[in-house]
Amino acid sequence: MKRYKKRMVIPLLVMAFVMLAGCSSKTTSSSQADPSSPEKPKIGLIMKSLANEFFSTMADGAVAHQAAHSDQYDLHVEGLKDERDISRQVALVQEMVASGVDAIVIAPADSKALIPALRRAKKDGIVVVNIDNRLSPEMLEEESLQIPFVGPDNKAGAKSVGAYLANKLQPGDGVAILEGLQTSDNGRMRKAGFDEAMNEAGMKIIDSQSAQWEMSNANTIASSMLSEHPEIKAILAANDSMAMGAVAAAKSVGRSDDLLIVGFDNIDAAAQAIRDGKILATADQHADKLAVFGIEAALKLLADPNSTLSDVETPVDLVTAETLQ
Repeated sequence: MKRYKKRMVIPLLVMAFVMLAGCSSKTTSSSQADPSSPEKPKIGLIMKSLANEFFSTMADGAVAHQAAHSDQYDLHVEGLKDERDISRQVALVQEMVASGVDAIVIAPADSKALIPALRRAKKDGIVVVNIDNRLSPEMLEEESLQIPFVGPDNKAGAKSVGAYLANKLQPGDGVAILEGLQTSDNGRMRKAGFDEAMNEAGMKIIDSQSAQWEMSNANTIASSMLSEHPEIKAILAANDSMAMGAVAAAKSVGRSDDLLIVGFDNIDAAAQAIRDGKILATADQHADKLAVFGIEAALKLLADPNSTLSDVETPVDLVTAETLQ
């Protein structure tokens, strides 16, 4: 396990991170180096797109936590401009390693493609904690690599949303699914939860396509689904950005009053849409705490280099108009 290194905080280095092509920097939280001050670990938090409210909220929660515990660790946050830019996220891991972080907490854009870069980080003595989207357990086992996952049960969360929707439908009703990235574990698990809930309730899944987590893609795909299959009674979206895209699609084809839509993440726009009756339900992963859970896990591992950490399941709760009252 590598030891903490004393570092001077150089403003030009911070500017270089911000200017790197293909990524966006939320903030750098760090105190000026003082030779007399206790040595602190530096944690790098690597997100998906900080343009996505869910991940921006995660980053804000992490920054607030560091500010409240500034005597315990320093934090640097980076995110993508486009959460599908997997190669850029791989580069961010490499840059964090080069900058001398002691730990990396990462919400990977892909469940397999990030593993080689993270393996090299661990080889360099860096603690790695996986949040939000689980890295492939099969590939980790093949690589004999232990990286703890700190996050919710996405399948269970999606199933609870689907089951709530099913209570508003009749057996045999047609539904459609807007999937996330098919290379992401959380995308696959949410689809599996939706599938299970619909099948158990006797619904007919008419169409299921990936909108790649994006609102505009979801709008286009949902519009096509509804035009081609007017019998669709509900759309299950694997995140709230896609659910908002489905809301726009429903409006464009005149289905705002009768189409039921559910999502996942509980971003502010979706919560308001639930209050307005445009979305039926979503799942709350408590974005403001999710990165913090990962940081706390990393700090435990840094405090005891000989320790190991099992996966940590974090809360996921059903959100409806009733729970928002």
